[in-house]
This record gives sequence, structure tokens and C-alpha cells, in this order.
Amino acid sequence: MNPITHFLLGWTVANIDSTLVRKERVAITLAGVAPDLDGLGLVAEIMTRGSQNELLWWSTYHHTALHNLTFALLVAAVSFISTGRRLRVAVLAFISFHIHLLGDVLGARGPDNDHWPIPYLMPFSDAWKFVWSGQWELNAWPNFMITIVLLVICFYLAWKRGYSPLEMVSARADGAFVQTLRQRFPKHRNGHE
Repeated sequence: MNPITHFLLGWTVANIDSTLVRKERVAITLAGVAPDLDGLGLVAEIMTRGSQNELLWWSTYHHTALHNLTFALLVAAVSFISTGRRLRVAVLAFISFHIHLLGDVLGARGPDNDHWPIPYLMPFSDAWKFVWSGQWELNAWPNFMITIVLLVICFYLAWKRGYSPLEMVSARADGAFVQTLRQRFPKHRNGHE
């Protein structure tokens, strides 16, 4: 799936519990995109393409290095520690991470019909590789529909709760976004919410 879709999925998981504070929502949301950190190898691969010492970091390690249980446990532990040792946050971060993996199993096929398996027990074993033969391409309509539904959920949550994913980068932008939403769609119309 697209990193934006993973981000929105993580944000949705972070909003399962309305009592979570900003820092906790950020940790859970980032857990939902953390597996794609191994995709940063694409930069090195592009920069060295055609050279004598090509670095095939993306081709070799994407969906391998960080798309596994070991990294999921590390992400959950970091979430636990960084949010004041909150078990609830660690569990939701673990879930957010795994929803990322599920999303990739469902909809991350490349244009060359390459199915990316998820080597769940790496680096300890190659035994469990999750792959689905019906995996749709990254630009297939199901991915677009999931993203649209997630955007609607994010807009609704911003309108309802008073914060949006923008809070991760700017409190001011987040406040302006929520205010604009609430002005466009007032909470109370004829006594109804």
C-alpha cells in the first residue's frame, strides 16, 4: 500500500482510544508507517544506479528488513518507553504495525506482477512468508477506495474530537483545519449534532 494509506491506517488505529494524548497518537501512527523505513534504500539505489558499486538496498531489503515480527516488537517497545511506559500504547502500536503488514499482503504488488511476500520471522527464520496470490497492484482501485474511506474517517474524527493528523507537524495548522471543518459543517443544527 501507499505510505499515505499506511499513515492514515495508523492514525485511525491511534484514534480507537479517545483518551490518548497527542504523543501517544503520534507513536501509534508512526508504528503504522515504520515498516517502510526500509524503503529509504531506494534513495541510495537511485543515486548509485549504473555505477560500478550499485547499492541495491531497496530491491534487496524492502519488505524484508523491517516487515517482520522482530521489528514489530522493537517498535512496540519504543512506543511503550517513549510514552511513559503505557502498555495500551504499545499494544496499539503493535496492532498498527501489523495492519501495515496486512495492507502490504493485500495490496502491494508491483507493476511487473511482483508479489512481495512478508518474511514474518526474519531474521531468525524464512519459514513464514506471508503472500496472497490475489494481491492487487499499488495503484489498483481497492487501495484508492481504502484511502478515500480513511480520509473521510480522519475528517470526521477531526470534526468530532478537535484534532487531525496535522497535529503531528503543526498545532497551528491543525487548529486551522479543525476550525475550517467545524465552520463548514457546524456541530449543532437545529439542536442536533
